[in-house]
Formats: sequence, structure tokens, C-alpha cells
Amino acid sequence: MDKFVENRSIEFQEGQRVELLICERTEIGYKTIIDGARYGMLYRNEVFQTVRKGDTIPGYIKKLREDGKIDVCLQKAGPEKVDELSQKILDVLKAQGGSISVTDTSSPEVIYRLFGVSKKTYKKALGALYKKRLIFIESNGIKLSSEGAQENIPPAPL
Repeated sequence: MDKFVENRSIEFQEGQRVELLICERTEIGYKTIIDGARYGMLYRNEVFQTVRKGDTIPGYIKKLREDGKIDVCLQKAGPEKVDELSQKILDVLKAQGGSISVTDTSSPEVIYRLFGVSKKTYKKALGALYKKRLIFIESNGIKLSSEGAQENIPPAPL
């Protein structure tokens, strides 16, 4: 595996977008090579898509650990991810005539298939939209409010 890692001392930043080469599956997740320079760990409970040894996929630096190891993830972290998803949910609602049957109680697989995120992230985005009164959450789905039909979520500041 060392033949794939260049011996460069690259400084990474948490949240930085990187390219990940999937190297090996372990009990806790996947060993990766980050931008051809350093090893990283992608935890299994944070992977919501099929990944295989040899895949090169975009990812993000999740945590730079004190022991020098690097944790990576496949999705943006924090409010940026929720804002992006909130806009995507509004766009899907508008495209579907103002309602969809995917709620916070839907299966993680359905949520990932439709939005490409974890159920936890989806629930955060729904909560943010609900607090802004842009959607209604009902037992059989979510509906766009009149304010939500007009709304575009501004991107998070860089």
C-alpha cells in the first residue's frame, strides 16, 4: 500500500475537500489514501453508499487527530451541509407539486436514495426548514408552506 502514498508533508484543514482512494476494509471502516499523500480512516457508520477497494471518490477532512491520524468523511460537515440539503429538499418539493412522502420517520435507505445523505442530516435539514416555517411536517409526508414556495436558501458563508 505504501507505493501509492507519496512522501509529501501536506497540511490538511478540517473541512477541506480531498480525493480519497479506498484501500482496505477493516472492522471499523475503510483505510484510505488522501490526495495521494497521507493515510486516513473513513468510518463504516458514516458511509451511505457502496465503496470498493480501488475506488477514488471525493471526500472531506473530518478531523485531524492529536495522534497524527486523519479521519475523513464523504459529506460536508456542519451547517453548510444542512443549508445545501435544505435547498435540495425545497427544490424537490417544488418539483413534486409541493409535497413528498419522505418524512423524518422514513428509512435511512429511502432518504439516502433520494437525497444522498444520512437520516440524521435529513432530520436536521427538516428541522431547520420547519423552524423557518417553510414546510409542514405531517404523518404521511412533508408539504411546502406558502413561504417555502417562494424561498431559496442562501449558501452558507465561506
